[in-house]
Amino acid sequence: MPTPRRRRSVLPLTLSATALLVPLATACSGGTSDGAAAGGQRLRVVMAFPPAQAMSPYGDDAVTLSRLAVIEGLTTLDRDGTAKPALAASWKRHSAKEWTFTLREATFHDGTKVEPAAVVRSLTAAEKASPKPRVLSDTGLTATAEGADTVRIVTDRADPLLPQRLANPSLTILSAAAYTGGRADPAGHATGPFALAAVKGAVSATLERNDTYWGAKAKAPGVDVTFVADGTARANALRTEAVDVAEYVPISQASLLGDGLVHEFPSARTNGLSLNTATGAFADPAMRAAAREAIDSKALVKAVYEGRADTAQGLLGPGVPWAAGVRTTPVGRTKAAGKAQVARTKEIVLATYTNRPELPEVATVVQQQLSKRGFTVKQVVRDYAQLEADALAGKYDAFIQARNTLLDTADPVSYLASDFTCDGSFNISQLCDQRVDADVDKAAGATAPDARHAAAARAEADVLGTDALVPLLHERFVQGYDDSRVRGVSLDPLERTLITADTRLG
Repeated sequence: MPTPRRRRSVLPLTLSATALLVPLATACSGGTSDGAAAGGQRLRVVMAFPPAQAMSPYGDDAVTLSRLAVIEGLTTLDRDGTAKPALAASWKRHSAKEWTFTLREATFHDGTKVEPAAVVRSLTAAEKASPKPRVLSDTGLTATAEGADTVRIVTDRADPLLPQRLANPSLTILSAAAYTGGRADPAGHATGPFALAAVKGAVSATLERNDTYWGAKAKAPGVDVTFVADGTARANALRTEAVDVAEYVPISQASLLGDGLVHEFPSARTNGLSLNTATGAFADPAMRAAAREAIDSKALVKAVYEGRADTAQGLLGPGVPWAAGVRTTPVGRTKAAGKAQVARTKEIVLATYTNRPELPEVATVVQQQLSKRGFTVKQVVRDYAQLEADALAGKYDAFIQARNTLLDTADPVSYLASDFTCDGSFNISQLCDQRVDADVDKAAGATAPDARHAAAARAEADVLGTDALVPLLHERFVQGYDDSRVRGVSLDPLERTLITADTRLG
């Protein structure tokens, strides 16, 4: 069956969308002729999340760089989460904690060679980064060079997932010149199919094809990127052909754009309500239980996601296929506070971010549901970059986030460790529960897949039993591009890739 052609929309760009996309038009006007001369056209891409850490690889900006095919690690992941060779051509496990990785011949964007010393430098810098990348929250590693093409890695504890862990974007390998002034700068110092040539703050970035790439060279000569948090603006840019690829099309725009422009697929992303267990009203588990009982997941899916999401099943939703078969019921939950008791609490602050356009709507529905239970709720809605530090510091009573539970290692144990253990680096709920920590440790030490899944399910039940996070729903991804003229966009449930060497026009 042929792909239907879309009809050109007569809807104009909104004023806000036009203003936001001026930098993109400016960037593209200077690159089109060069791209045509190089064979192929430059890609125009609009991303949802502006850089929050000046493109540092040690935070969420690393995922953006991975999705733009700029950075690489020793390994990569296939669609099933299995580790595959990247800068490491092969590897071998020598003991529970010790591995060796043999490097392939490759060069950095600045022309220097990928050698064991560079790998050691990059992994050591990640280990010493502050805050430490989430992927290292449940283990540490020590890398040493061995010979001309081998790196030995020893982990603090048995780590059967080390090859998957090393595929995490925060463990990217950069050249020596990247490490100056106490930071790691990937611009011109990575190894991917595209080199980061320029970054204009939180507005735009320019990528150029890496003609010395060790693998198949990029089919597009470059990529012009703009960062636009406004989801409607991103959708309008796609509708009017101001961009070729739009990241995360809002659900509200999907039906307006039509099937030729939107591509929906399952994800491992769970939207949850993190409750501050350390201070404020939700330090009382009875109040957390009351909040849980107030939430109606089906109403959220229907009212906000127009059915393009799945109702909450736990921390691990349909994007983790084995989870439903091993899930256990939480035990020992505190009895929920009554409505009269809830009404006597102080006003709670509920925060979320604008970068995912559905979340402010989710916050409004959640506010209404909590208010019916007796809570007085104040909303704080801003760009994610303006909220993250305060959320991690526990400055909000409740925080709504969309979290990919497989993003760190394609295994949820790292997610459980970073988000819910006492020393977790992304513990927005401020949870510190000895039973949770013990079961996460057991899951981290399990080697056989069935045993690991069962242990992860027990840890999930422990977390749900504390009501530190109330699952709201499980997202489905919607990416935007015209499938009649754009090829090679990666629809990746793990969210690691979007633009690849194969992405092109025509």
